[in-house]
Amino acid sequence: MSAVNYAAAFSPKVAESFSKESLTDSATGKDYSFSGAKTVRVFTVDTVPLNNYSRTGANRYGEPVELGDTVQEMTMRDEKAWTFTIDKGNQSDQYNIKGATRAAKRETEQVVIPYVDKYRFREWANNAGIIQGLSAAPTKSTIVDAVFDAGAAMSDLLVPWSNRTLFISNEYYKLLALSDQFISIDALGKKSVSKGEVGEIDNMVVKRVPSSYLPAGVYFMVKYKGSTVDPVKIQDVKIHQDPPGIGGNLLEGRIYHDAFVLGTKANGLYVAAASANVTAAPTIKDTTGTVTITKTGTCKYTTDGTDPRYSATAKVYSSTFSAEAGTVVKAVDVGSGKFASPVVSYTVVG
Repeated sequence: MSAVNYAAAFSPKVAESFSKESLTDSATGKDYSFSGAKTVRVFTVDTVPLNNYSRTGANRYGEPVELGDTVQEMTMRDEKAWTFTIDKGNQSDQYNIKGATRAAKRETEQVVIPYVDKYRFREWANNAGIIQGLSAAPTKSTIVDAVFDAGAAMSDLLVPWSNRTLFISNEYYKLLALSDQFISIDALGKKSVSKGEVGEIDNMVVKRVPSSYLPAGVYFMVKYKGSTVDPVKIQDVKIHQDPPGIGGNLLEGRIYHDAFVLGTKANGLYVAAASANVTAAPTIKDTTGTVTITKTGTCKYTTDGTDPRYSATAKVYSSTFSAEAGTVVKAVDVGSGKFASPVVSYTVVG
């Protein structure tokens, strides 16, 4: 039995295919390495507010506070595989149309790549920093305004102008393209046809995607490249020729990957979705230091001022809890089959 290792024999062809056919790969983030590790912990040092400088007294720069940090833990979760055989007799009878190399390439292009794209879109959308519920679906007369609203919202939160991609379903791309305000850039289109880029609007590269790729209820998504970490640790194919018990080829493939939104850069992901698919925000109140959160689905909260969507200190709310006056409680309703609610913040009165 001989084994043809994907990395040595087939990697260039499939890697090229992935970069050309994947709709998401050009927008993925690769700032953190998962090499040799299943879990990566990202530490972000906090900042403090500005104080008025006083020219008298002991603490002229303000009352010193201990500088904290926020920890986000990212653990690889998704590992998939596939396998099939090609009998020598069947291959011969079918004039070699089931050639092993071509079959592996076909599996990669038609199954693996679409799966990874859909997985990324789902993780990006579910953990986006900005999820805007729209009361009505965009129309030809409103789609451009909706896209510009997305860009403005991100810019107001200091998301860089560069490296933004607008992922939009074919249905709503049609409305966008028919709008007189849409700017089509021929040069960009010619250079980027293989990546599905079809123009540019408001400094965003436009990529049209099949409606089935985006989560239910999503009209479009704007992504800043550095807002996520999207590791692919293993992507290989093995072609075994005449293994024991098989007269022909046994093909095996594996993909070990994931997609994570960085909490500190989460506002670099904007999702425009039907309001019916967005969970209502929870409410927080306290009575003499006893905090109550009213929620719809599963609610996560923090008491250290960090974002409960991404912080390692987040807890799942189950019952009232005590907190001292001045404690900042942040909560998010992660919903039940819907997109997460906006994050709400409350300072305990005590």
